[in-house]
Amino acid sequence: MKILVINGPNLNFLGIREKEVYGTQDYQYLLNLIAQKGQECGCEIEVFQSNHEGAIIDRIQDAYFDGTDGIVINPGAYTHYSYAIHDALASVTTIPKIEIHISDITAREEFRKVSVTAPACDKQIYGQGLNGYLLAIDEILARKA
Repeated sequence: MKILVINGPNLNFLGIREKEVYGTQDYQYLLNLIAQKGQECGCEIEVFQSNHEGAIIDRIQDAYFDGTDGIVINPGAYTHYSYAIHDALASVTTIPKIEIHISDITAREEFRKVSVTAPACDKQIYGQGLNGYLLAIDEILARKA
């Protein structure tokens, strides 16, 4: 099983930015958490992070050709306005996609309550902290079982 985790803008600044919202664990902690999950489930999990919309779209499109079995995506701020990422996600119809958000986006600013990318995904998980990534990976595994 090959799972791709995509992190959008500023997620590489975990543990640095808005600790009261995103927690104190840094990005390396998240990478280690995901790697450990991969070992536990016997999955190949690749993590890709970019602050650039086009690079995220390119990686989603590449997933169609490289044997990716599932995508976990935290689009960051692109969640709220990137129809281009929505369209890229919608185009890879054979790959299950789970959108993840560390914070509870429904309890934050009005603009964060709207996701234009979620309709192109099979499920959205939010407000579970970094554990949400593990829940999303479990969801992919369950859908591919």
